[in-house]
Order: sequence, then structure tokens, then C-alpha cells
Amino acid sequence: MYVFAFALLLLALLASLGGGGLALLQLWQGREDSLRIVEKAHVVISGALLIASAILLHALFWFDFQVQYVASYTDRILPVFYRLTAFWAGQPGSMLFWALAVGVSGSLFACTRAFKNLSGSTRLWYWTFFYSIMGFFALILTSWSNPFMLQSPAPADGNGLNPLLQNPGMIIHPPLLFLGYGGFTIPACLALAQALSGQASVEGAWYRISRPAIILAWLFLTSGIVLGAWWAYMELGWGGYWAWDPVENASLIPWLIGSAALHTLIIEDRRNKLGRVNVAMMALTTVSAFFATYLVRSGIIDSVHAFGDGGVGTPLTWFVLAGLVVSLWVPLMAPKQGRPLSGLDSREGFLTLVAWVLLALAAIILVATMWPVISKLWASAPRGLDANFYNRVCLPLGAVLMLMMATCPWLGWGGGLRNKTAFFSILGVFVVSGAAIWFMGYRQPTALLGAASAIAIVTGMLFQLADKAVRRQPNTLGALGAHLGMALMALGIAFSGPYKQERDMHFTVGQSQTLAGYTATLLELNEGARPGYDYIAARIRVVDKDGKELGIVAPERRLYEKFGTMQFSEVDVIPSFGNEIYASLLGLDEDSHVVVKLSVEPLVNWLWIGGAIMSIVPLVGLRRRKQASAAEAAELAEGLDEEDGDESGETTGAASAGSAGRNKSA
Repeated sequence: MYVFAFALLLLALLASLGGGGLALLQLWQGREDSLRIVEKAHVVISGALLIASAILLHALFWFDFQVQYVASYTDRILPVFYRLTAFWAGQPGSMLFWALAVGVSGSLFACTRAFKNLSGSTRLWYWTFFYSIMGFFALILTSWSNPFMLQSPAPADGNGLNPLLQNPGMIIHPPLLFLGYGGFTIPACLALAQALSGQASVEGAWYRISRPAIILAWLFLTSGIVLGAWWAYMELGWGGYWAWDPVENASLIPWLIGSAALHTLIIEDRRNKLGRVNVAMMALTTVSAFFATYLVRSGIIDSVHAFGDGGVGTPLTWFVLAGLVVSLWVPLMAPKQGRPLSGLDSREGFLTLVAWVLLALAAIILVATMWPVISKLWASAPRGLDANFYNRVCLPLGAVLMLMMATCPWLGWGGGLRNKTAFFSILGVFVVSGAAIWFMGYRQPTALLGAASAIAIVTGMLFQLADKAVRRQPNTLGALGAHLGMALMALGIAFSGPYKQERDMHFTVGQSQTLAGYTATLLELNEGARPGYDYIAARIRVVDKDGKELGIVAPERRLYEKFGTMQFSEVDVIPSFGNEIYASLLGLDEDSHVVVKLSVEPLVNWLWIGGAIMSIVPLVGLRRRKQASAAEAAELAEGLDEEDGDESGETTGAASAGSAGRNKSA
């Protein structure tokens, strides 16, 4: 069965090479008579990957330890839902899942009416790029990262799944990232294809054709990043959610580039400008996703998330470099279009500036992440940059982007303000809320700017929703939902970061400690064993300054049989929309006192609320807009097309959805 599974991967490789080669041959000959044969290859590729994936899931479910991958990442006491999600726990399985995500995304897109209406030359170029990517995946899976390697004799039990991955967040977080990466492959290949075919005027712009894929890819990537932050907060036990770890940064880079592209797509859709720039940035989004894979799998950086080299570092390097060349060369071959950009006092100029800031953030994070490698050129003992560097450089830019998000909707395309009453009302809200936050004692400049801007964004949304024409537009409603989610996340970041209070407390049973007005009392300490691990668990009662009991936290410390002396923390929280109480059991000190890290996390749950809104509400932008009456159409043309036209166009829902994120604006 596993020989058959490997043969399926070889079949996917041959179909990719054959389909891509035939597409290039047809283009070289100026013919389209074999287009139907070219398009059959994607069915073979997706079918082969689906069946191979089903075989791997079968092996995981039935404890087939003759498969090295199954033995490496599962054991007999692992619950079935963690056993199946071990599919993407290791390098070979995660590469297979990513290939599957790309293949299925391509097949679904090929079934749409929009794709079938493309010209033959565009489709041939599209399949050339798409099959190149699928061929690379298949080459990796058959040469360096085969998930169906066998061993004999088969062990009686496996090594088990890393306890850090035995968390609900890790069931969903990795596949969402891969679906995001895979989803962006579709518009990237289509953008390059149409740039070479030159058929946009006949078949419609690539970003309109692939708009659902753009929205879904951005939402998948956003939700994957947010879930990863939640996993870090709930599983690692350090009390934070973003440590600027290299692998965290790796997923953020394509998100930033993709979000920048989505902003400039608004300008192309509304003003017919930046066409070549958008092709390049959409392609670079996919290239940066492969670069993220390179960081995780090349062994070039150290991270709690990294897999190590596994032999794929060199081929990934060459593939990323080749993708970079194609992403820059193809747009240069496309003809120039449009007029010069307007000034910075216009919406067009502001959106361009937003895109530049997002790209600057991506570049800063890229260079800082690779700094240990770069600094080897002149240092014998290179060191990476710590979280303080990122916070000093990136967070102020993020706060500025929040202010731009509050300002941009009120600028006209031609310059000036389109609604002075609303703009100055929002400006007043910004000033008053900033002053109130200042007098409440929260005076850290970046946090103050970000929080006041977030409040101004929410106020501005209320002004926009008062317009009936805006409420009729699914695209705009989806964009506003994304902006609302970003504003709530910004509030959570502004307060939970600089104003978190924490302390390592040493307890004996019955002893109390205080932190930020809260009193924690150790009620009991238990120890015992469960299948696969030993544990110690504390029960701590927490009361507020008025003596009201808030609840009990029960953090644990675990020692797993199959992971040596490594200890793992299971945190517990008392959730709140205000101050959340967070407890992590660190162990016992030399006097046998219980050591607990207790944290007061202000507004931290607004990150998860905002992230959920950002990842769900923009789905309404996938709906087709209702047919407006003549009177409503005239009202829409006057109220939106001339002044508010940022998110009423075909791409705008996608572009504005992309404007929500950790360090973003609209």
C-alpha cells in the first residue's frame, strides 16, 4: 500500500512535468489544440495527492508503525484527533498537506466559470506556473521528504507527539496557514499569466477573476497567525502571545506583503494604476510563503517551531531565488498603464503610503530574522536580534498604521476631505480618548497612539454604516468587519503588552501573595500520574481588591515519559474582558515552595475577539451585491463612486479585508 502511495507521488511529479512542459510547448508553437490535455493534468495531480493523503491518515489512525513518519509522531496512547492531526506535525507530512492544499485550490479554481472564460493563452501560462509549483512539491516529496518511508522491524510503539502540539490551537493553526499559502498561489499564477498573455481587456482583470481566492487566502492566513498567537499564549507558559520568534516572523512576512498588495489593488481597480506593481506583489506573496517554509525547514535558524534541515534547505533556496526572479521579471515585461499617482493628501496617495509602510515592516522583519546569517559575513559569533528590537521598530509603525486606518476613509480620491463633519468628529474622538487614556495613567506613547486610533476607527465605522449605500455593499461590510477586528486587536495589544504585570510567587499551602491589587492563595498542591506523563498541579484562589472571589486557577507541570527530563507547562486562566488572570506553574524551589508565575493581562481577550471578527466577518464580501434600483444606483454613484469608492469596486472587499492585521491600516 505504501509503495502505491509513493507511486502516486511520482505520478503527481510526472503529471506536473508533463502538463507544464506541454503548456510551454503549446505557447512556443502558438497553438492551443492540446489545452484540454494540459488541463487534465491537474485532476491527476489532485487525485494522486488526495489518495496519498488518505493512505497516510489511514496509517496514523491504525498505529502502523512500520511507517517511519507514524512512529516518529504518534504512539498508542495519543487520542485519535491528535493522532490524525500528526499529519502536519512533521516535515514530510506538512509538505504533503501544503501540496494538497495548493493542488485542491487549483482544481477548484479550474472548475469555476471565471476560469473557463479565460483566453487560451492565459490558461496555458497559468498552468505553466501552477504546474511548476506542483512539480517542485512533488520533487520534494519523492526525493527529500517522503512521508511513506518504511522501517523493519516495526516498533511496538511510537515516539509520541510533542506535548506542545497537543493543543486545540495546533489542530487548526498549521492547516490554516497552509490553506492561506496555497490560496495565494492561485491569484499569483493568474497575475503572472495575464501579464504575459496581455488579455486583460478581453477576459477581465486577474484580480477580479480571482477575487474569492484572494479573500479566502487572506482570511486563512490571518486566522492561522491569530491562532498561532493564542497557542503560544496558552501552551508555552510565558504569559505572552508574540515573541518575534523567527518562525512567527516567517508567517507574518507573506501576510504583510499580501496585505500591501490588497491595498494597491484598490488603486488599480478604481484608478487603473500600479498594474505591474500588483502583479509583482501578488507573486512575491507566494514566494515569501516558500521563504517561510525555507526558514522552518532549512535548519538555518533556531526556533521552538522549526523542523531542522531534512535535506530540503538547498532545493528550497533555489526555488525561492527562481521565484524571486520570475516575480520581478514578468511584470517588467508587461506594458505600463495608468497615470501618475496623486499626492499624499488623496486617498490614492494614502493607500500607496500604507502599502509602503507594510512593505517596510516586511523588509525590517525579514532582515532582522536573517540577521544571525547576515552577520556571519563579519562576525565570528553572530547573534540574533531580540524582541526589544522588533518592539522598538515595528510597534510604532503599527501604531502609525492604525492612525492611517482612521484617516484614510475620509480622504477623497482627488485630494482633500470628502466629509469634513465626520472627519473632524473623529479627530475629536481621537483627541478626547487619547486624553482620557493619558489621565487614566496609561502614558506609553505607542500604546496611547494605537489605542486612541482604534477608538477613532470604531467611531468612523459608525459614521460609514449610517450611509444606506454603504450598508448595501457586501464588500464594504466585509471590509468594515475586518477593520473592526483590527481595531479591537490593537486595543488588546496596546494594553496587554506594556501594562501587563507579572511576578514569580513562592507559595506554601495556605499562603497568600498579592499582585496589582489581586490576592492569590494556594489552596492545595497535588501530584500524580496520567497515561504518558507525571504531573504536579496547584489550585490557587484569586480575589480582587474588594475581596470578591474571581475564581480558581489550576496550572500544571508535566513530565512526559517519552520526552526525557523536559518539563511542560499547562497554564490556566480566569478569563475577563478586562484584566485576565494567568497562572503558570514553574515547579518547586530548593525549599519545596511552589513557584507560580502569576500575570494580570489587561484586555488580552480583545486580541482573540478581534482576530475572530477579522477572520469571519469579511466572508460576507464573498456575496454578490444586490441589484440596486435606479435611484439607489444614483445614490451609490454619488455617495460611493466619487468620494467613498475605496471599497465599492470588485476587488475592494478583498483589498480592504487585507487591511486588517497586527500592524495595519486601511
